Amino acid sequence: MIEMSIDSIRVSLMNYQRVVILKEKDSDRYLPIWIGPSEADAIAVKLQDISVPRPLTHDLLRTMIEVLGASLDSMIVCDLRNDTFFAKLIIRSDSQLLEVDCRPSDALALSVRAKVPIYAEDSVMDKASILLDKETGKPIVPDNKERSSQMDEEEIRRMSAFKEFIQSLDFGDMEKKDSA
Repeated sequence: MIEMSIDSIRVSLMNYQRVVILKEKDSDRYLPIWIGPSEADAIAVKLQDISVPRPLTHDLLRTMIEVLGASLDSMIVCDLRNDTFFAKLIIRSDSQLLEVDCRPSDALALSVRAKVPIYAEDSVMDKASILLDKETGKPIVPDNKERSSQMDEEEIRRMSAFKEFIQSLDFGDMEKKDSA
């Protein structure tokens, strides 16, 4: 597993789609994950330390975990299948670690509230990570040949759409909504 941090939440000015950008702690690799506007706002509210008059859904979930005598230990972006990212929350209850399946956006919203580590499986990073060109700021997506050892042909075909979308992003024309 690779430790990650939230680098930013970006909003495309062309289609207003939100992308949370995770950054590998010890490298310049990034993992872009598309999320909904509500989840983006839930993450940004906490990252920007904005006070809200009533608890948001993710605040409620964190409180419920704590009231039940457990604590959030970490979250993991654990898989990428059919262009969909999967995550799990690791919850400590007594001396036991429990895994709870969830969407990455919800796991990230809870993780920033509980201030717990964020991880990505090596296989997810191998499939979907990008580098940024230091001069242009444009995403560099490795060729499918570099990733083919971890993926079957159907997955490579589907990921080519991901690659094309990432390469179409211009980080210069994206509005940076928040930085960690």
